[in-house]
Amino acid sequence: MSADKKIRVALLAGGASGERDVSLAGASGFEEAIDRDKYEVIRYDPKTDLDRLAREAGDIDVAFILLHGIHGEDGTVQGYLELLGIPYQGSGVLGSALAMDKNMSKILYRLHGLPVARWEMAVPQDCNDPGRLAEKLHFPLVVKPIREGSSLGMSVVQDINELREGLLLAYGHDSQVMVEEFIAGRELTVAVIGNAELTPLPLVEIIPGDEFSFFDYTAKYQAGASREVCPAEVEDDVAALARDYALRAHRVLQLRGYSRTDMMLGEDGLLYLLETNTIPGMTPTSLLPQAAAEHGLDFTGLIDTLLQLALEG
Repeated sequence: MSADKKIRVALLAGGASGERDVSLAGASGFEEAIDRDKYEVIRYDPKTDLDRLAREAGDIDVAFILLHGIHGEDGTVQGYLELLGIPYQGSGVLGSALAMDKNMSKILYRLHGLPVARWEMAVPQDCNDPGRLAEKLHFPLVVKPIREGSSLGMSVVQDINELREGLLLAYGHDSQVMVEEFIAGRELTVAVIGNAELTPLPLVEIIPGDEFSFFDYTAKYQAGASREVCPAEVEDDVAALARDYALRAHRVLQLRGYSRTDMMLGEDGLLYLLETNTIPGMTPTSLLPQAAAEHGLDFTGLIDTLLQLALEG
């Protein structure tokens, strides 16, 4: 590629998941921030444009996936791009699928000595009689679909009646549902960037408004509903351990490029991993760009870094 030729970027955004609006918002911020002297951006919506993407694959240098949830973060789009021979930012098919499946990722965390809250997988019969789960776990509990993002279909329940309602809600989003013990404390998130060499970014603390029992969809995306503190105001040893956990989670799940691992600093002073995101939110005010800015990498620089990591292969 000649020095004066722009790199052609296929921006994949939209899609058909429940996080379509979040994806489109991120794509708008991406298009505003990307260095237009270096990159040419062509937008594709996987909901309608997969055939066009296949036809035009030979003219594309790299893809940037800004899709969240099912058919975006779960390895399916990643596999499609690999069949087309288009490099893309972030994790591959295996890593994307592992991280998307909250049950499998927690199994792998635990096997590698990373701390997690106790959990059980639900079965559909539990919707009628959730006593089995109530006997195995201690309230309050978190009920969540295992393959959704942005807290869609998720609830915090205090008793067996709320557990029944939470299961019905979660099963409306996914055929597989998990129930885990709620960890009271402070929510932290740690992003890492890199391929062979990984760099952890400064911690962010997420503080939902008083009206929210957890960082749900509204708390995430309604302006002013939550605030973030970066760098998080925690003890140095806590910050160091959180960074170590984020690096280990990234490697355990076979990820590449970048990721963002969410965790709770419990009231007992211990850290517990919640999940790892392979395509974190990418509006200028999202958690990853905030952490990158604190690290000294502005939004335009972050986009450039992720695309260059993709081109490294």
